[in-house]
Amino acid sequence: MKIALVQQHASLDKLDNRSRGLAATRAAAADGAEVIVFAELAFEPFYPQVPADEQTWSDEVTGLFEAASSGLARDLAEPIAGPTVAAFRELAAELGVVIVLNLYERDGPCAFDTSPVIDVDGSLLGLARMVHITEYALFHETGYYDPGTTPPGGPPVFETRFGRLGVAICYDRHFPEHLRALALGGAEVIVVPQAGSVGEWPEGLYEAELQVAAFQNGVFTALCNRVGTERHLTFAGESFVAAPDGRVIARAGTGTDEVLHVDLDLTEVPRSHGQTMFLGDRRPELYGAWLGPRA
Repeated sequence: MKIALVQQHASLDKLDNRSRGLAATRAAAADGAEVIVFAELAFEPFYPQVPADEQTWSDEVTGLFEAASSGLARDLAEPIAGPTVAAFRELAAELGVVIVLNLYERDGPCAFDTSPVIDVDGSLLGLARMVHITEYALFHETGYYDPGTTPPGGPPVFETRFGRLGVAICYDRHFPEHLRALALGGAEVIVVPQAGSVGEWPEGLYEAELQVAAFQNGVFTALCNRVGTERHLTFAGESFVAAPDGRVIARAGTGTDEVLHVDLDLTEVPRSHGQTMFLGDRRPELYGAWLGPRA
């Protein structure tokens, strides 16, 4: 699998952000990419840096799907049937590539942090919605997002022409259960659309967390981060890919708009310790009692 992680900044102009994303997709495909991944909220500002009840984004952001009417945060969101997904579906079909987007999605009265996954023919394979929603300084997500739900069998894994993809959106990556469920569902590559700021985590932890997940589950992990200075946050970039043996095999620069191209040898997945040992040696009959609600 030839994967490309599009690390780019987002301005207050959604149309310009989307236009640059489309151009990056076209350039990545010309350079041989088969699967193209975008960061969290790639085509809009990172809204949750401001509490939802204090946000004034609708007065500042241009190119919103529709004019703000209620003053609620969900006015900023766009339906899956809106122009962003439509534009990338058309381009995916033209170029014959798989695209993993991320956008602020509106679905009736609800709003989600959502990654649509688009196949090579432009069809929508499905949606991954962020399951775990946090609330802390500069990441006031509970006022913006409803928690995503998953099928009874676990979070979706998408069968593409180039391999099986799982998606763990930003905060979801901190939950080992989520990444393990994707691996058990057959994912060979877990992509992580991310909005990670400079200095957010202790030195080394940013990569180490997904290196361990890659090793324990026998998958590739590919994190795509945003960059740029916004209202209260500077996003770090440093997108990277970890192999099933836990090594970081490629990383992008700090604070740079760029596309990180990586060739993934998916035959490493079935040969990995995670797949040949750890997953098979699990004791799931024990875990229900261990992992219930917190006391």
